[in-house]
Amino acid sequence: MSSSSENIYPALTVFDLDACLWDQEMYEMPAMPSRPIEGDLNGRGAGVKGAMSGPYKISLHAGSLVALQEHHDGLYPGMKVALASSADTPKAEKIGRAALRILEVVPGVTVWDVLMRDWDGVDVNQIGRQPPLSSNKARSHFPRIRELTQIRYDEMLFFDDCNWGDHCRMVSDGCKEENGEGVVSVRTPYGLREAEWREGLQTYKEKLLARRQQKAEL
Repeated sequence: MSSSSENIYPALTVFDLDACLWDQEMYEMPAMPSRPIEGDLNGRGAGVKGAMSGPYKISLHAGSLVALQEHHDGLYPGMKVALASSADTPKAEKIGRAALRILEVVPGVTVWDVLMRDWDGVDVNQIGRQPPLSSNKARSHFPRIRELTQIRYDEMLFFDDCNWGDHCRMVSDGCKEENGEGVVSVRTPYGLREAEWREGLQTYKEKLLARRQQKAEL
């Protein structure tokens, strides 16, 4: 799949989960999330803004909710979203997948609903580090996403907190196309904030336009 010549948005935006898309580390959660916590979804009405795992509340970061709402609203033509998370244990993966089915983007629409809408119900998300995945997203998660989606690395934007390893650098350096261009990555050490969401879109746009200009000059 390739974005059109006029499109300035990524064909695929990939989010890490723990401490990036949401505020908790799944390996620290003691139980499957169950009790939903309602709250205001950025003025869009009351919806599920949190999911309790024992005494801990799992919530989307502010920028994550903005990003997913804007994507849900179709503000970025041609863009799809997916997840790349190296959740530490099978239990952590299960807790994370359960939370995705509870937390809402707009009232009545969960994060999982948005993900599945993009791919006609096919799960292209890479969550965990059990084989064939590993702790190295550049060697396992992204090649699998590339294969499943048929979207080029240089049409991808990636957000990761990088607090336990520089996944952004590893993915940008290790996942490139034949033209030498690869994934545009943005670190979110304090979780995905709206400013970093805007930064990622702008950085991707600038790199894309620079490539087009170089191509036009050949």
